[in-house]
Amino acid sequence: MEAKDTVDSLQNSTVFITGASRGIGRAIALRAAGDGANVVIASKTDRRHPKLPGTIHSVAEEVEAAGGTALPIKLDVRDEEAVEAAVEQAASRFGGIDILVNNASAIWLAGARDTPMKRYDLMFDINVRGSFVCARACEPWLKRSDHPNIVSLAPPVNLDPRWFEEHTAYTTSKYAMAMVAFGLAAEFRTSGIRVNALWPRTVINTAALAMLEGKITPESTRNPEIVADAFHALITRMPETTGEFLIDEDVLRGIGVTDFDAYAVDPEKPLAVDLFLNY
Repeated sequence: MEAKDTVDSLQNSTVFITGASRGIGRAIALRAAGDGANVVIASKTDRRHPKLPGTIHSVAEEVEAAGGTALPIKLDVRDEEAVEAAVEQAASRFGGIDILVNNASAIWLAGARDTPMKRYDLMFDINVRGSFVCARACEPWLKRSDHPNIVSLAPPVNLDPRWFEEHTAYTTSKYAMAMVAFGLAAEFRTSGIRVNALWPRTVINTAALAMLEGKITPESTRNPEIVADAFHALITRMPETTGEFLIDEDVLRGIGVTDFDAYAVDPEKPLAVDLFLNY
């Protein structure tokens, strides 16, 4: 199939983002909005959570203020019918879908005996099945786009045993999410749909830090905007890339970024390398 057109910005593109009510998903939504994109904020949180920031409605307001057009949709990616309906709603509102961001994810960092099966099922239902269902639902619309992309927030597959011994369930769910992206890149290649996995080099300052039980403090992390900028660079500056496991810092270095202090919560503190990376 002929190569799809490239874009210099995301203006007028429709970006469907799961888990966009906070953290990395929110940062990607606002980065796209800055270009004038249509942003679908597809997340479960439609009311204020007592312990977590953000709702689909608060992010929608931020998207509009940043110059984008927002469509907040309450969505549980485990519900296949709800995903199909959300995709149809978004495509009907904006005339199609150009980019899917599989950002919704569940985490539980514990060994086998300390991992309830409901937690195991939750991680696989959201991380693996959810990303597959969303890609499957968006595929007919992506085929019609001039610049179709799927980006999954999933790590490179690293078989070092250290990444399994303390949390096999979480590790295998995220690796399976990455494998879904890798497989769909091969399957969708003839349709011109690019599919890549993107992962931060350092721990990111999001609500997930609480799962680390104080082992990593915010001062040793970066802000989510680094992942959002890497996402933007991937879509607009790397038109041939597909089927890759990409690291945010490497993507930005590839377009000439050399100073990363602006992304650090505290530039004076050493950074904590994220899970699944040995460097």
